[in-house]
Amino acid sequence: MSNIIVLSGSPRKGGNTDLLVDAFVKGAEKNNNVEVVSVADYKVNPCIGCNSCFDREGHECFQQDDMQIVYDKLKCADVIVVASPVYFYGVSAQLKAIIDRLHTPLRNDFKVKKLALILVGAAVLPELFDSIKIQYQLVLNFFKLEDAGMVLRIKEMSGTLMGWMRLIGWDWR
Repeated sequence: MSNIIVLSGSPRKGGNTDLLVDAFVKGAEKNNNVEVVSVADYKVNPCIGCNSCFDREGHECFQQDDMQIVYDKLKCADVIVVASPVYFYGVSAQLKAIIDRLHTPLRNDFKVKKLALILVGAAVLPELFDSIKIQYQLVLNFFKLEDAGMVLRIKEMSGTLMGWMRLIGWDWR
């Protein structure tokens, strides 16, 4: 049984990203502890690159926002699933703020072994997901994480896709 944190990057509740996340969770929670951290529920400021977290006691960021709550949740995760709508060939700004704030020594306390990616986009360009997939691969390489898989979906959701997401979530190991 794994502890899975899903970082849901859509600022829009009930949208396509939430539909895929919900389907994944329904399957994954049968054999795992799963928690969804939705960017819509947290106020996280972007990293300003000052690196003060490297020198501060406890490596805490000087910014007083909800990121400390997110850090505490990520410390317990074996698996992180990053889910986002695609906004101009990248993840949402709200999710990017959380990802950038992981540039801290606090991440050394995380026990994450696997990373997965769920993306939803509306454009029909074949390269729609490429820039995000490159960043994802770089993170896997840098942190020596196991790739737990990707679901890349263009446009509307179908019942078949939702069933498939529940199936792969259920079989999540």
